[in-house]
Amino acid sequence: MIKHRGFPGRLTGTDFQFVIRRASKEGATKIIKRERYRDRKAMDRAADAGFMAALWAHFGEEPFERGNLDAGRISWLFGREVVPAEDPFDPESYDALLRIDRKRAEAAFPEVFSPDAPPLPDWADEDGDD
Repeated sequence: MIKHRGFPGRLTGTDFQFVIRRASKEGATKIIKRERYRDRKAMDRAADAGFMAALWAHFGEEPFERGNLDAGRISWLFGREVVPAEDPFDPESYDALLRIDRKRAEAAFPEVFSPDAPPLPDWADEDGDD
């Protein structure tokens, strides 16, 4: 499992995790498409936006390996803003390739792609094993 160095470990000031520390002995958690309802809490929506901002800053439009990115957090964006970058796609593989669908991501998270968007925080790798 690749570890994405420099990727934030969580949304600053919260327990919303963005990465995992180590691979599971039982295998990777399956990525699924989670339904985002309009009545989700503001913090949940902020976590989605923060994760998208981190993905965009770290990978841009290039395909990226799932690696140590949290399956639960990816699942909130999967099938919409984050899509498979390979066919066939294995949702239970740490080596699976994903990419950002910029058009859909921009529509869902305009604040992340806005030219006057505030700069991202200087996230440290919260893993502690740099």
